[in-house]
Amino acid sequence: MTDPRINQPDPRKPAERQPRPLMDFAISIVIPSLILMKLSGEDRLGADGALLLALAFPLGWGMFELAVYRKFNWIALLGLVSVLLTGGIGLLKLDPEWLAIKEAAIPGIIGIAVLASTRTRFPLIRTLLYNPRVLNVDKVHEQLERNGQVAHFETRLLRATYFLSGTFFFSSFMNYVLAKWIVNSPAGSEAFNAELGRMTLLSYPMIAIPSMIMMMAIFYYLWRTIHGLTGLRLEDIIANHPPGKKS
Repeated sequence: MTDPRINQPDPRKPAERQPRPLMDFAISIVIPSLILMKLSGEDRLGADGALLLALAFPLGWGMFELAVYRKFNWIALLGLVSVLLTGGIGLLKLDPEWLAIKEAAIPGIIGIAVLASTRTRFPLIRTLLYNPRVLNVDKVHEQLERNGQVAHFETRLLRATYFLSGTFFFSSFMNYVLAKWIVNSPAGSEAFNAELGRMTLLSYPMIAIPSMIMMMAIFYYLWRTIHGLTGLRLEDIIANHPPGKKS
């Protein structure tokens, strides 16, 4: 007779986190933006109070996810870093030019890191796209070896890495342009916060969505490369994790 305790979850293990992109987006981006736009008036929270409240949402959400799932929510973490740096610019009343520099710096640094990783044993494209969570890497590599196409594939993977870094440089440039275009009021003012919230909301249709489309194009390039060099079908290439199995 099977012991029913075998299939029960171990209470000592953290709960498995299910992807919740809409909730991540709302708590880390939309709510802070609305707070900055609507609650920065002196008759409400004031510029400094609104900045601190906006910061509390990605900070609290990231800490909650870390406590419950024992892993970082990277969307919340990026939202926290962004709001923290922006909050510092507002609280210290620095020149708005620093906001544009900050907006360009984060994706720009990631793009440089992607490029620099090509000189190491662990290029970042393997972490972001060509990894066992996304693709059946072992099966692909086995077929590449069988066909004698490993070197050719590595050349194509390097090219895809350059494309990937290009998406971050595009985001860096567009972030700078958007910040310079929208945010012109003195830092720490109600108008500055309102412009900041507007810029954050506009950055998604103007920057994030085009960047996502470029990422999908890179994935398609990678899939076509693998298919052309191995003959494997898409269903053979995509990673297939049985329910309840962690990779």
